[in-house]
This record gives sequence, structure tokens and C-alpha cells, in this order.
Amino acid sequence: MSGVARRTVVAAAGGAGLAAALAACGGGADGKNAAPEGTALARTGDIPVGGGKILADKGLVITQPKAGEFKAFSSKCTHQGCAVSSVKDGVIVCPCHQSHFDISDGSVKSGPAPAPLPPEPIQVVGEEISPG
Repeated sequence: MSGVARRTVVAAAGGAGLAAALAACGGGADGKNAAPEGTALARTGDIPVGGGKILADKGLVITQPKAGEFKAFSSKCTHQGCAVSSVKDGVIVCPCHQSHFDISDGSVKSGPAPAPLPPEPIQVVGEEISPG
């Protein structure tokens, strides 16, 4: 096989792979974007009311400030980038310098963090919490 023909075959295969990947990201039957099956971050029952759960492998913390209200934030503290370590008593806590963030909006409750935790999009469908 010549070099030109090989490049043509490789380019065609790459284009087909890209088309398949884009098709997989398309919306659901109702026209809305649907999370691919198996991509749930957590179940609603995993997130305590007034508390939260840290998903270290995803860099997220998901909270439930009020029953049925779910929020997600980056788990990276805005002070020096440490990963937050716990969610208790309505706050997300960074272990490095004890910054506390509000579970309802990520705002700084006590420093030295200079800024709130950035919000992350999520969607709740039934009992599953998925990336938004």
C-alpha cells in the first residue's frame, strides 16, 4: 500500500470515529441532551440533606442544602488549590487552612479562601445525579 493510500485510509477511519463520537453526544429522543447511560455521578440518596459528598476522582463536591435541591461545586479550594475534605454543618471544609464554603452557593464562610468554589453543572433525573 502506498503512503498516500495509507494516509487516505487512516483519515477516513479517523473521520468515521469522530462521526460516531459526535452521534453519541447528540440529544435524546425528546431533543434534550441526555447523559449517556452509566455516567451518573451519584444517587440522590447518597447526598444527605444539609450536607454533601465529595467525589475526589471527579474533582466535585455535590451538596443538598434543602431537601430535593442539589448543587455541585469544584472540590478545589480557591486559596491554594487543596482538595476539600469534608462536608458538615452546612459547610464544605478545606483541610489545608480551614477555609469553609457554604453548601448552597459555594460562597466563602471563613477564609483564607479569596473566592467561592466554582459551581459545576449537574442534572437530576429521577434518583440519578449526572453531569449537566
